[in-house]
Amino acid sequence: MARPGILILGGGFGGMFTTLDLAGWADVTLVSDEDHFLFTPMLYEYLSGEVEEWHIAPKYNELVDEKDVRLIRDEVTSIDLDAKRVTLRKFKDPLEFDALVISAGGITNYVGVEGAEQHSIPFRKIGHADALRRRMVDALDRIPPDLAPQDVRRDLTFVVVGAGASGCELSTKMADLLLDAVKRRALQGEPRVLVFEMGDRVVPGMGEQIREFVEEALREAHVEVNTQTRVVSVSADSVTFEHGGVREELKTAGVVWTGGVKMRPLIEQLNVEKTSRGLIKVRPTLQLVQHDNVFALGDIACCPPADPTLPGTAQLALQEAHVVAHNIKAFLSGHDLETKHFEELGEALSLGTERGAVLLAGGKAFGGALARQARFALYTSRLPTWHHRLRVGASWFFGGTEPRPLLPLGMERHLSA
Repeated sequence: MARPGILILGGGFGGMFTTLDLAGWADVTLVSDEDHFLFTPMLYEYLSGEVEEWHIAPKYNELVDEKDVRLIRDEVTSIDLDAKRVTLRKFKDPLEFDALVISAGGITNYVGVEGAEQHSIPFRKIGHADALRRRMVDALDRIPPDLAPQDVRRDLTFVVVGAGASGCELSTKMADLLLDAVKRRALQGEPRVLVFEMGDRVVPGMGEQIREFVEEALREAHVEVNTQTRVVSVSADSVTFEHGGVREELKTAGVVWTGGVKMRPLIEQLNVEKTSRGLIKVRPTLQLVQHDNVFALGDIACCPPADPTLPGTAQLALQEAHVVAHNIKAFLSGHDLETKHFEELGEALSLGTERGAVLLAGGKAFGGALARQARFALYTSRLPTWHHRLRVGASWFFGGTEPRPLLPLGMERHLSA
């Protein structure tokens, strides 16, 4: 008898780990618009050169055997749940399925801010990190050695929009890299990194214990935190913001947008039951409400019972993936499906090039250089496959994890070649 066909849309944490659990059990097809998996929690270390691209962005065909999984790099244009058919942009024939996993992930939400999509840099992919690093190097390269301190500060002003975990990790990393580069180049003055946050606190989804370490790291990195501040518009060289009813325009060398996630048009157009925020409603088994053979997880799905810190995180998608894989096997085999309360497994933040903050599963937090090392150890254990974990772990242990300075553009290109 023909084996059932399982189609997985999206190769992030949810899609990749579901694929790994199902590989070889059925005819599995993974569709992604990228050719690689991305371990997104360490994109900040990639920006700073503490890790290499192959460490956190292995190719899919390095993680799965193509005899067990069919890999298709393409963009999904439509999903017909009733006909059990998915259409791709370049692939000629529609893909049919017995079971479908939707793990497409969200996209950057610019919340309608004028010029934000055109002039700011998102931070979700390897290419985004490369673009941001180039922007910082370009700004440094334009500064003459005798420029006055106040002018150096003006020309090295960067803004990060959003003070969630991503914004705090990114801003401290940028501040450390820029300050180190200013010293190496013997420039006068200091760089300026600001964070704009609409809420009244940083890392609003996390507890007070870890927030204390984040706030301390922001102070030590000289990051200027502006809460209750709304970005009004972004241009090629400035940002306009509003606080307390007063608007102000600030000249910038770059704006990085980490201020939220929204659904892809593909998910917005999908005719299924959703929440007021546009998330797909799923049962505790992660099946869609109207379709037993369709599962959704990650950023696009309304999370079943879970600890309040988990929605939107990679570790939630990872936990959900194991449940989805188990339940697909059970569904196609006629067995009972399982449910699970998803629990906080611990969080580890990268806060600059020398510091970190770790929240343990029991709720205890610690920070500093030890937390930075603990983060590398924790995330080594969460890489997709055992052979990749061994290779990366050995590289970090024997080769070190020191940051790579922001060198002049010609030297940057030479080292990255």
